[in-house]
Amino acid sequence: MIDLREQISLGGVSRHETFTPRYGWLKKGFDAIVNDNRAFNAKDAIERLGVGKNMVRSIRSWCLAFHLIETYQSINDKGRKGELRPTKLGIKLLSDNGWDPYLEDISSLWLLHWNLFIPPFEASSWPLAFNHCSLQLFDHKQLTRVLISSAKQYDKLSGLSEDSFDKDASCLIRMYSDGNTDHGTGIDCPYTQIGLIRSIDEQNTFRFVIGEKYTLPSLIFAASCFSYSNYTQPNQRTLSFHKILYELNSPGIAFKVTETEAGYLLDDAVKKIEGVEFLESMGNRQLQFDKDPEELFWQILSQYYEQKPVGGIEI
Repeated sequence: MIDLREQISLGGVSRHETFTPRYGWLKKGFDAIVNDNRAFNAKDAIERLGVGKNMVRSIRSWCLAFHLIETYQSINDKGRKGELRPTKLGIKLLSDNGWDPYLEDISSLWLLHWNLFIPPFEASSWPLAFNHCSLQLFDHKQLTRVLISSAKQYDKLSGLSEDSFDKDASCLIRMYSDGNTDHGTGIDCPYTQIGLIRSIDEQNTFRFVIGEKYTLPSLIFAASCFSYSNYTQPNQRTLSFHKILYELNSPGIAFKVTETEAGYLLDDAVKKIEGVEFLESMGNRQLQFDKDPEELFWQILSQYYEQKPVGGIEI
């Protein structure tokens, strides 16, 4: 079982070079690593990727943050320092014949958003903001203060510069808000579509959107629950509804859904997943399942993408 607090503490801050993930960047970065494990360190990386030097670093960071590529970490991988490789998710999702190589289905954005809450963390400010920001309304500076304050609870983050958290707060708002800001660098970010942050007025005040997520398919939400179960309690075959909703880095926290909405999503999902039930036991609701949670995660994603009709509407 992974210690989430320790993993967040070990994560990165402000590695995105102030850029939000842009249309086409993830496919471009993934393909680059498929073709060359050292693509981002190549002398001609700028020419290969067709972007500036800072953007090369940003693409690398976002591909790592979304777990589309990863470092070599096995003891058998000596001599591969600095090399990266595609992950199973990257191959399944972004290969030319993959599930959604150009991220045309908004469900893929939800899936990748969830991956920001899975260790190892390339962008620790995202879990910090979603777990610790309880402000009903906030501006850029207030969110920065939340990040700095919450970072003090994580030893290895507490000594980082305030400027790094300031950049993360700005990037996070631009990434998810509905575009009514004066920050042009977020204009090409697909994540504005999923509606997790909404601008309130012309004074650059924002709020997290808590409640119904009309574009979040029940199967993608269920897959995130089994992903969460896999790295927090891999040997168990039940997952409590309370844990799904409220515990650190849970799907309820990551997707900002209410108890009612999460219940609806799981009620709908279990009708489509063999071997999974969403039941009440001794007054507590829980998912019950008879397979390894990681196996269920891949089963559900395969089921969703391989049965999804053209246009991305869940059946």
